[in-house]
Amino acid sequence: MIVVPAQAVTQRPERSVAMEIDTTLVRKLLRDQFPRWADLDVRPIEPVGWDNRSFRLGEELVARFPSDEAYASQVEKEYRWLPRLAPHLPSAIPTPIAMGAPGPGYPWCWSIYDWIDGDAASSSPRANPLLVATDLARFLGALQCIDQQGGPPPGTHNFHRGGDLRVYDDEVDRALAVLDGTIDRHAAGALWKKAVATRWRDEPVWIHGDVSPGNLLLRSGRLNAVIDFGNLGVGDPACDLAIAWNWFDVGARNEFRSALPLDEGTWLRGRAWALWKALIVAARMTRTNAVEYAKPLQVIERCLAER
Repeated sequence: MIVVPAQAVTQRPERSVAMEIDTTLVRKLLRDQFPRWADLDVRPIEPVGWDNRSFRLGEELVARFPSDEAYASQVEKEYRWLPRLAPHLPSAIPTPIAMGAPGPGYPWCWSIYDWIDGDAASSSPRANPLLVATDLARFLGALQCIDQQGGPPPGTHNFHRGGDLRVYDDEVDRALAVLDGTIDRHAAGALWKKAVATRWRDEPVWIHGDVSPGNLLLRSGRLNAVIDFGNLGVGDPACDLAIAWNWFDVGARNEFRSALPLDEGTWLRGRAWALWKALIVAARMTRTNAVEYAKPLQVIERCLAER
């Protein structure tokens, strides 16, 4: 059963603010809105997320708070759709338990979910990329087969994930200019141009929108759950393929591709999604931390090396 305070779906923040979200604020909101959970131990989850700040509530719950107004609409979207998607998927996804309302010190809706055990693939020492690739392909294949009628099309709510790549043309051009001399600008530009010339010709399908190793929870090296559906929508599934270059090695990438039959244009756009993200990350970084700076450059190299 999903519990929603009466004012949660109608009250809106007056303005965007730089939020300081800490355990004191979380405890106060719990006392005011969900007193039955007010005595639970509240612990911040590390590493800190970008879109949301998350806190363990006891051993069985997690509270998530959008960090900026740009992410606030994702709370109600997840509440509407995750319970409808879950029965059709082969791996666990978060179960909404309650939706909090804006309150003193916090201007947006927030959420409480069940806690799902597992190690993030990004930090799990037992991650087996080949097995994860197979499991993830099965998950995405099932997601794409779910009836998409009424689902949210790409837009500002999910930063156009599942939409036309051309929305990021200007960002790519600026990043290529900044990285000129560091990467093969001509090859990167050619790949982008070739990708944006292709289109998803079939009916729109469900997309996760942020398939990254930090959002994949593993148990015994296998995929146990997929979390963080803030960029959920219906559209072109190419954006969900970027992990093939962001994280998988060649063997896992080939396995992923074999297990998820999509047309060549879709895989090309998936490579372009990975390229776009790596380009803008590298262009915005300072070069003082050589290890971190090398990571997006490695993704760019993988994208350009594939034929």
